[in-house]
Amino acid sequence: MVSLRPLAALPVVGVLADGRTYRHLLYLLVALPIAFVHSGVFSFGVVFGALLAPVLVGLVVLLATLVAARLLAAFERRLADGLLGTDLARPDDLGEADGAVTGARKYVDAASTWRGVGFLSAKFSVALFGLVPLLLLTRGLPLVAAPARYPVTIQFGEVNGEPATWAIETLPEALAAVPLGVAAVLAACHLANAVAYAARRMAVALLDGPTRNGPAGESERVTVDGEPSGD
Repeated sequence: MVSLRPLAALPVVGVLADGRTYRHLLYLLVALPIAFVHSGVFSFGVVFGALLAPVLVGLVVLLATLVAARLLAAFERRLADGLLGTDLARPDDLGEADGAVTGARKYVDAASTWRGVGFLSAKFSVALFGLVPLLLLTRGLPLVAAPARYPVTIQFGEVNGEPATWAIETLPEALAAVPLGVAAVLAACHLANAVAYAARRMAVALLDGPTRNGPAGESERVTVDGEPSGD
């Protein structure tokens, strides 16, 4: 008896039947606005903190920026768990603190604070790379739908300040547009998965906390889409 392979396991086109692809696209869709929030928080905190540091108020602003970084990193951890298929542990290296000075120092001393800052800084690059598959998708889908929409004019961008368009007015032209659109959609999905993979590895490396079940100081294996991340 011959069993059929799952559609998602098919080469090249199986990506369209894989639910992870659409979660990855959603992750990339929200990545850019979230990255702008990260950038705004750090720009305000670092610039004003540095300028006001001589009057001590700046130190409070810088500390608040680190606290905000931990909160944003916690949000990114939940986002990665929900859309990238990770299972990240919450860091617990802050420890106990007695007094305001000791409490402030624990945020500076915690390694997870600076790993979170590193992830938030790198997230902007991920967001920029994530625009490529999203743009491909917005160009490919109108081509796939051309037989149901013609006559239609599809714009691909600009060349020397002039819009680059394709006026599809006949059925043969619309049918010819379909394989081009399918190729663009497939390329977009594979690129989205590739960018999401890079973001997932970054999250595992920079946002994962210590083991929740094993001895202290050992890293837990984080499951990534059903596979262990490695030792």
